[in-house]
Amino acid sequence: YNQNYSGSGAYSYTNYTLGQSRGGTQGLPMAMVGYPNETVVFQTPDSTRDNIRLDGNEAPANYVTIANFTMLGGADNIDGGGVTVAYNEAANSGGFREDPTVNRLEARMAALLGKEAAVFTPTGTQANLMALMSHCGRGDEYLVSQQAHTYRNEAGGAAVLGSIQPQPIEPEADATLDLAKVAANIKPEDLLFARTRLLALENTTDGKVIPLGYHAAAWQLTRERGLGLHLDGARLFNAAIALSISVADIAVFADTVSVCLSKGLGAPAGSVLAGPTGLIDDARRWRKMLGGGMRQAGILAAAGLHALDHHVDRLAEDHANAARLAEGLRTVSGIGVDGSHTNMVFVTVAAQRGPAFADHLAASGIKVSGTGPSFRMVTHLDVTAADIEHTIATVALF
Repeated sequence: YNQNYSGSGAYSYTNYTLGQSRGGTQGLPMAMVGYPNETVVFQTPDSTRDNIRLDGNEAPANYVTIANFTMLGGADNIDGGGVTVAYNEAANSGGFREDPTVNRLEARMAALLGKEAAVFTPTGTQANLMALMSHCGRGDEYLVSQQAHTYRNEAGGAAVLGSIQPQPIEPEADATLDLAKVAANIKPEDLLFARTRLLALENTTDGKVIPLGYHAAAWQLTRERGLGLHLDGARLFNAAIALSISVADIAVFADTVSVCLSKGLGAPAGSVLAGPTGLIDDARRWRKMLGGGMRQAGILAAAGLHALDHHVDRLAEDHANAARLAEGLRTVSGIGVDGSHTNMVFVTVAAQRGPAFADHLAASGIKVSGTGPSFRMVTHLDVTAADIEHTIATVALF
């Protein structure tokens, strides 16, 4: 929807949708008020099933974009269920902690995770980097899995921007780190060595759930050796649902925890870092330095609150869909199912057939992650049980 307005006075558009999944469910109706002489551009959701995304991109297929738009006024209820977005020209900066919706999200996440404080961030990568830089100084070291997201998939930010040395450790088959190896890699206090300051864990890792008993043992080790412990919990709610416990039951065994709102929980953007007040205060400063302080962030925070209200318990559906996908693919000749963990399925095809496999699925509107011979398939709130059956049938034709 495009509208150019050049009259006098403010204008108001209502009943558009933010973050609506295909098929028109779980949308966030919103009311917005803007200045005249501005342009508002919307791409509103439709009911057309254009593709099935199993490639790990869990953003909604359709979206709302707002260009050159100034938010005004008081408070607008945007989902009919009590989530409120407040806009105010003088009090809309997340950096100044004046946005009431951001504050509400941060307080709620801190409470859910059992921590003193929390800070809203644009991305999980930034949340993790803020945590590492809050725990470690220049020339310090953190211990981390060789396969961890913070080590492999975040562009080396800890080393480049934090001057923090990673000490990678090869993980076990269940994605845990052998704690004897962790202890052996803690450096002695000596001028020759970087100072080991932190252990970084991840739950889930490639969909694998880290057992609660392991978290307790790792926590005990860090207490005995004077280390901090950061948990990359991008998919922590998936782990909690799989274990039938609360996220706080896991987070109690970490000093800081990052949680992504835009993966399994399906919000348009954002992550939260939680921990002790002092560390989170430090993290806020790092967020500013890293360019993560956002203005008019209430609309994103409101989407995060909506996700917490509506998208947590339903993660079990994603896990069931992934299990059904793995079950169906195991019956297909030439397809190897390497594992099914929470909402992820890993498959292999013959190396020479990898590109053709991805192209075959893409021709039927199915997107997967990988170029072969290994592929990752991720289920989420925009993938239905019918999509799973369609995917199984499509793979069977390959």
